[in-house]
Amino acid sequence: MNLTIAWITLRGLLGRRRSLLLLPLPLILIGITAVGKAIGAQPDELAEDVLIGMGVAVLLPLVSLIVGTGVLGSEIDDGTVVHILTKPIPRSRIILAKLAVATLVSAVVSAVPMYVAAAVGGVADLGLALAAACAVGALAYSALFLALSVVTRRPVLLGLLYVIIWEGLLSNVVAGTRSVSVQHYVIAIAQKISGSDLIGTTISATVAAVMSVVITVAGTWLAVQRLRSFSVAGETS
Repeated sequence: MNLTIAWITLRGLLGRRRSLLLLPLPLILIGITAVGKAIGAQPDELAEDVLIGMGVAVLLPLVSLIVGTGVLGSEIDDGTVVHILTKPIPRSRIILAKLAVATLVSAVVSAVPMYVAAAVGGVADLGLALAAACAVGALAYSALFLALSVVTRRPVLLGLLYVIIWEGLLSNVVAGTRSVSVQHYVIAIAQKISGSDLIGTTISATVAAVMSVVITVAGTWLAVQRLRSFSVAGETS
């Protein structure tokens, strides 16, 4: 049944118009890297300004936001979630299936172009590390945004506020906020895997790994608990 839910979710997700929003950012990332390489940009500039500045800070969270809020949130909005809720399926299995799809799609759409861009920029080894770290980040982001989709009717707005204000502004100004920033978890894990000095952050890979697990578990638990409060009509009790 988990596979059935996952397949229906994947088919529905890729069949919606919002799936078209997944295409431009990966192409832009690769294109900018190619242009930068062509005009003589150095590897450290491409790594910090393009791969991190656009790939990790923009591509990964926005793709995860679009997908994470779409795998269940859109079904809640249009009422089709009732078809799943009327089945004798544990809410935890529904959430885990949705989370698996969101993570898979987000990881593929983010990690593959990240590696391709890094290879184009001449830092393929770093690209492999970033791709692996993006998969971890996709899981944490997906759990967070999936939870938002069942907690609030404005998950995209709240997700954008987190990405733009918390991760984009505060975490780059106040070092202490980086311990609750998925973006910096990805950077720390990628740096640990690659051993490269082209990228870096103030938090350790251990903290990044532990906090990634914490956010994933907390987001999944919250989503399960919230979905359990939904009635057959798709409204909260």
